[in-house]
Amino acid sequence: MTTNPGPDLSIELVPRKGLTLPNPVMVASGTFGYGEEYAELMDIQKLGGIISKGITLRPRSGNPQPRLVETPAGLLNSIGLENIGVEALIREKAPLWAGWRVPVLVNIAAETVEEYAELARRLDGVPGISGLEVNLGCPNLPGGGMEFGVDPDLAAKVTEGVAAKTSLPLIVKLSPNVTDIVGIAKAVVAAGADALTLANTVKAMAIDVKRRRPSLGGIFGGLSGPAIKPIALYLVYQVAQEVEAPLIGCGGISKIEDALEFILAGASAIQVGTAILANPSTPLEILEGLRDFLAQEGIERLSSLVGAANRGRDE
Repeated sequence: MTTNPGPDLSIELVPRKGLTLPNPVMVASGTFGYGEEYAELMDIQKLGGIISKGITLRPRSGNPQPRLVETPAGLLNSIGLENIGVEALIREKAPLWAGWRVPVLVNIAAETVEEYAELARRLDGVPGISGLEVNLGCPNLPGGGMEFGVDPDLAAKVTEGVAAKTSLPLIVKLSPNVTDIVGIAKAVVAAGADALTLANTVKAMAIDVKRRRPSLGGIFGGLSGPAIKPIALYLVYQVAQEVEAPLIGCGGISKIEDALEFILAGASAIQVGTAILANPSTPLEILEGLRDFLAQEGIERLSSLVGAANRGRDE
């Protein structure tokens, strides 16, 4: 007698480079540390994938405090990419990840195209690293401070530079702070991106009226949480109609319905971020919810739902 294994939640995200996720529920960069921090709170091996906190060539101490400010239905952060640096990551974290079942992708951040490429070169072929996620929300200092992700040419140059130095699956995380997300998405895919994460945080700020000063030590920050979900969902829906690349939905996902919305809009996988800070079990609760939903609806493969709500696609 054979047992029913249940619905198939696996996602072939970048199959030509060997990146298949056991399920679509990932955790977003900057909200899960390097993964080990949550190992005693939940079974991290059940996750579809882990995105490390952003890593740079050299260690960074980050922005001055305060770095977090709560807002209605959201969270402002101005961490400033505090991290241990790429060499410490290779030496201390990657050997740990190599023993895990869950794939770990490294989010990389830099201030020049050359630094992005160098990060990719150093991380290429390191056991324990299953892919790269390129953070285009960093300021291009030689270019005058413009974010890489708001200009299609800059975004393409970063992507091309990284792709030339690595054989790892290459995911590019796009900024929502743009007027033409489709143009930028097309540019980075043409330059070598295997998949896209939509989207990073929305630029925002808060002011402490008692001190009469900005609430964040870094003055400006990124808004995340449920407040930005409709924005991120719109971006996924829009890009899915125009770009032939796997999409990862990110922005305000905190429950099963949120995850399903992103999948129906065209995301092959999703990332849970801010919700983890309030309830570390959120990703696994969403995973169980997806499994139950598919079983109740009689759907054998989750992948059959990807883009079902998108105009012009077969359900």
